[in-house]
Amino acid sequence: MDFASILVLALLGLLVWFWLHSIRILEIARNAGKQACIKMDVQFLDDTVAGTKLALARDDNGRRILRRTYRFEFSETGDSRREGEVVMLGDRVESVMMEPYQILE
Repeated sequence: MDFASILVLALLGLLVWFWLHSIRILEIARNAGKQACIKMDVQFLDDTVAGTKLALARDDNGRRILRRTYRFEFSETGDSRREGEVVMLGDRVESVMMEPYQILE
């Protein structure tokens, strides 16, 4: 095997690892959005999140790590659609934010 073949295989391996890791982070973000909706007693719509941003950031130890931002939709009445956002720093939930909505009594 020549050097170019090894380099291509290593690159493919890295891409597969990144893809699988991204799926795992997406599931963590989806669960965070769903739990936030349960806590606030609103509906988590479409049972999914969508990636909107990907950037490098630093964690608490100063290491470079990926910060991923996902958006989701929720409804307080079932008739409206509001947006929420989950920010992941590595494989940890950094924040969950939800658009203001009317509390029904």
